[in-house]
Amino acid sequence: MDVSEFDVDLPDELIAQEPAADRGGSRLMAMDRASGRVAHHRFCDLPSLLRAGDLVVVNDTRVFPARLIGTRLPGGGAAECFLIHPAGERDTWTALVHPGQRLREGSRMRFEGGGRVLHAEVLALHFHGRRTVRLWTDDGAAVQETIDAIGHIPLPPYIRRPDTDSDRDRYQTVYARERGSIAAPTAGLHFTPVILDELRHRGIERASVTLHVGYGTFQPVRVDRVEDHRVEGEHYAVPAETAEAITRARRNGCRVIAVGTTTARTLESLAITAAGEVTAGRGETTLFIHPGFEFKIVSGLITNFHLPRSSLLMLVSAFAGREQVLAAYREAVAARYRFYSYGDAMFIA
Repeated sequence: MDVSEFDVDLPDELIAQEPAADRGGSRLMAMDRASGRVAHHRFCDLPSLLRAGDLVVVNDTRVFPARLIGTRLPGGGAAECFLIHPAGERDTWTALVHPGQRLREGSRMRFEGGGRVLHAEVLALHFHGRRTVRLWTDDGAAVQETIDAIGHIPLPPYIRRPDTDSDRDRYQTVYARERGSIAAPTAGLHFTPVILDELRHRGIERASVTLHVGYGTFQPVRVDRVEDHRVEGEHYAVPAETAEAITRARRNGCRVIAVGTTTARTLESLAITAAGEVTAGRGETTLFIHPGFEFKIVSGLITNFHLPRSSLLMLVSAFAGREQVLAAYREAVAARYRFYSYGDAMFIA
């Protein structure tokens, strides 16, 4: 299948630059994947679209302020360090740095703010502009706490503005718990405590998985054939109580609703025993879901509107059919839905 088959004509003004005034006020397109029919709602209507016994599974990962902005040493020129994931040894990270041509092995950077100072040294160079960097403080302050204090929220590149203090709250789900992502599982940004309470009152169960969203979520598909694309590994954890809840829902004939593509990939990475029990555990998934994939666990999907030609759009197309999804996207454009991370949502079942 050719990647060009996932093109969408999207006006720039529909790419949301700010979150909705209130989380639950985002628009919600509901799609019947059997027929392709769509209906238009607000996200706060979601509880009325679900059924008692449905299991809603969320990703409870927490975004950390992974962008460090400071200066090069010596010289004082501007420098940026985007932390991707820990590199193994304490306080060493795999990172992207800018300007890359000036930050070679042995180069140092300094980041400061709010009376805190963080230092970095480039230890090694890798493919695709990546570096191994070591971080430290002079005053003995914990590196992680210093990152959290002076780092910037890593908004996606299509949000063309600097991050603000409000993004620390709004680019985070209300149920975020496990620190480790450099991008939000954005389908979950629409939930509010009121909506979660309404789900519970209606007999809709909720369970959590953790998948730390990595830099691969920003990377475009650079091949011509869909089948040639590879996704970066991302770490996940599924507790026993979540696996038991999924097993119970499947045995009772209830729907398993994945909140976001990260949750869908996590669930579809799990093993199922011959007795039909879903297996808990943790590991790394490189699962790339595209048309032709057979879903074994997910029977409903809540998701935002994704970039053309992206692996995320391919996942949604695998779940609901490429032509139907693209038709729904065209309708969303005509109806002036807001797209991408801070945009509106779809519910597909």
